[in-house]
Amino acid sequence: MSKFTESCVDPKSNVTSKDLMKVFWRQFPIHATMNYERMQGMGFCNAVIPALRKIYKDRTEDFKAALARHMNAFNCTLAMAPFIMGISIAMEEQYAKSDGEIDPAAINQVKSALMGPLSGIGDTFFWGVFRVVAAGIGVTFALQGSILGAIVFLLLFNLPNLLVRYYGLFIGYKQGSSFMEKMSKTGQLSLITHCAGIVGVCVIGAMIALNVGITTPFIAHIGETEIIFQDIFDQLLPKFLPLVCTLGIYGVLRKNVKSTTLLVAIALIGFALGAIGLL
Repeated sequence: MSKFTESCVDPKSNVTSKDLMKVFWRQFPIHATMNYERMQGMGFCNAVIPALRKIYKDRTEDFKAALARHMNAFNCTLAMAPFIMGISIAMEEQYAKSDGEIDPAAINQVKSALMGPLSGIGDTFFWGVFRVVAAGIGVTFALQGSILGAIVFLLLFNLPNLLVRYYGLFIGYKQGSSFMEKMSKTGQLSLITHCAGIVGVCVIGAMIALNVGITTPFIAHIGETEIIFQDIFDQLLPKFLPLVCTLGIYGVLRKNVKSTTLLVAIALIGFALGAIGLL
């Protein structure tokens, strides 16, 4: 192992640089199990398993709880994901040593708070800059009939990607350890957890308003008066119907209803209500 990787790991820690290298190699297929329920959650969980095994050695129930924790929905630009993995591993390690003083919910809340900002940075650089520049240089060679076009493109795009993944994982782990230790001693962890929860709720609310397009065309006629229900809903609370439907679906999911069953039910109910002119 390099001096850099060794410097990022505390010799007294159960997690070694070899364990983090296992996480590094396992994070590449994080997008292979992408789905609309947990996004990259399954891939994230699979990647951090080697570190979790060392952290919760001989603590089977805690290990299972950690696996369930990291199966939650996760979605981030691929190159930036290892940095969050490193922080999450460090937080898991601090939680394991805290004897219940740290709320494990803080781990997922910090993950959720980091996904958006890091995805914005990653998308800007990797999709908006590196890919365009690499493609432009590669096309120049390709137009001349040279195979260097493809080679140059792959190298220029993937080399920064690999470096950010590699160093991001170890830096995230190193900073995560000191971050958790400092926050725990100063009592600021609860404040950060609370703020992260607020940010998460705001993001979810914005996503509901932007992505859930449910309206009603139903109009009631009372004498010569025309009552447009959608206008009433908009005056009471904009995006009222999307909010109600999202909360209803969330409530059903909490009762362990299968997502496939729920999708079929949503399609049937939506078709029926649309046919009678309610939606």
